[in-house]
Amino acid sequence: MTERSPVTACIGLGANLGDAPAALREAARRIAALPGVISVRMSSLYRSAPVDAGGPDYTNAAALVETTLLPLELLHGLQKIERELGRVRPPGVHNAPRTIDLDLELYGELQISLAPELVVPHPRMHERAFVLEPLLELDPEAVIPGRGPARNFLGAVSQQRIERLGSGGRGEGG
Repeated sequence: MTERSPVTACIGLGANLGDAPAALREAARRIAALPGVISVRMSSLYRSAPVDAGGPDYTNAAALVETTLLPLELLHGLQKIERELGRVRPPGVHNAPRTIDLDLELYGELQISLAPELVVPHPRMHERAFVLEPLLELDPEAVIPGRGPARNFLGAVSQQRIERLGSGGRGEGG
């Protein structure tokens, strides 16, 4: 078996049902425990208004993950964690309130189109303050492949309500 070089991936974490901060911390712990994950660095937690959805405010964070997992392997690991933490995807309901949401936002410098299963960079990440703010906290020089520096999109999302809450738990693991 060939050893894979580690890649840095960005995962967006969000929840707006139950104890959302605890759910995000538990998701980060489980991500760190995935085989092939070397380390996880999590942003502060943020509160944001739902975008294109109803329901209570979300708690969001970003995690930078060093991994040897391939993109689909990482995605499937994230989906398994969502199921284990009680995520339900009602048929035909887009952006329903959720106990946990884990989105693979970036995978190194790759642009991946395996729609509908996986599109990286996440197609709307540059339009979401709740994605950009935590990402830029972790990596102020972050670049969205095919679009440019993530900080260039902050002005376009400045009207979206977002509030930094505090530490998300900057754990290392793997």
